[in-house]
Amino acid sequence: MPTMNIVENIFVGHEKTNRFGFVDRKAMLAKTMEDMKFLGIELDPYRRIEHLSVAEQQFVKILKALVMEPKLLIMDEPTSMFNVEDAGRVLKLVRKIAGKGISIIYISHFLKEVAQIADRITVIRDGAVVNTYFNENRDIDLGRITKDMVGRPVDLFYSKEEHPIGDVVLEVRGLKLRKDSPPVHFTLREGEILGIAGMVGSGRTEIVRALSGADKHDSGEMVFKGKKLSVKNPKDGIEAGIAHITEDRQRLGLMLGHSIVENMTVVGMDKRVPGWFVNVKQHAPLIEPIVRDLNVKTSSLFKEVKYLSGGNQQKVVLGKWLFAGADIFIFDEPTRGIDVNSKTESYKVMSALTKEGKSIIMISSDMPELISMSDRILVVRQGRIAKELTKDMISEEAIIKSALEVTADE
Repeated sequence: MPTMNIVENIFVGHEKTNRFGFVDRKAMLAKTMEDMKFLGIELDPYRRIEHLSVAEQQFVKILKALVMEPKLLIMDEPTSMFNVEDAGRVLKLVRKIAGKGISIIYISHFLKEVAQIADRITVIRDGAVVNTYFNENRDIDLGRITKDMVGRPVDLFYSKEEHPIGDVVLEVRGLKLRKDSPPVHFTLREGEILGIAGMVGSGRTEIVRALSGADKHDSGEMVFKGKKLSVKNPKDGIEAGIAHITEDRQRLGLMLGHSIVENMTVVGMDKRVPGWFVNVKQHAPLIEPIVRDLNVKTSSLFKEVKYLSGGNQQKVVLGKWLFAGADIFIFDEPTRGIDVNSKTESYKVMSALTKEGKSIIMISSDMPELISMSDRILVVRQGRIAKELTKDMISEEAIIKSALEVTADE
């Protein structure tokens, strides 16, 4: 609860009360101070959550879980957004909590962290247990774990059609999201699909959001076909010809209560429809070819998009950018939550775009998708480009090792 303080957040929903049934703030403060002392957390208990750093908020979540006096504590990626120092503090907390007799399930893609604290390590792949290792001496072979994480058959829904890749159309030079962020450099070629891989919290989505103007960045420059771009907000991104197909299509990509026509024309209106006044019904013929080419299944172009399936909603988001005439398409998890047939159609559209000379940046957690569709892959780790994999270097093992910072001899 951002506007409530630490003590209130820890006890919200199960406040301590006195014998008269009133909230006992002194008792809650005393318990908070006791747990903070035990775990070595130094925070002002009356400080509001909105004024805490991400790391401090995570410590409050741990305190909140502990006051319930659990027998089992599940920690899901607890250090994914932390720097090395704060991540080390979390590991110390985990050891202290386990020392109290509380069992812990610790989910993480940071293998070195897991190796430091886990008594047993279980590798799960595609929803099934692959292997379990005992780690009593903290000398587990990380290379074996990495191999267990790979091994899925690349069962492709669609293979990208090969065609010549053109010259560099976009250069990203020294892009820094914040002052203390590592600089990001990469290029994008005409007709290329540049895949971006990385684990949860690696910074991959933040990088592309800065490219499209969805998020601000501290410094750096982008050069499109020799011309410097100034992209400080989404309007700048649109004018620069950068399309951003977001991961959360319903919340960030669509106006759910509006029609297909309104959604598809909202971005490209200024370019395609002159004048001050808008007559939505007259715009239907403009998007009919796009709806037909994308095979959007609908009874009417004036149907509200909230009534469409997930795959068709994704097509409407893409259609919006096709109508706007974008040159660079950023796809963030393009096929998440859609059926196999819709995935195949999405891949065909992406291939068609590259044949037309459009360029694509694609973030994906789906390994078969990433491997089959990408001409190159950039692996992002802790906000920087950790590895560039060209076509002959691309494999699931290479991606995972780069994303997890596992060297060949580990």
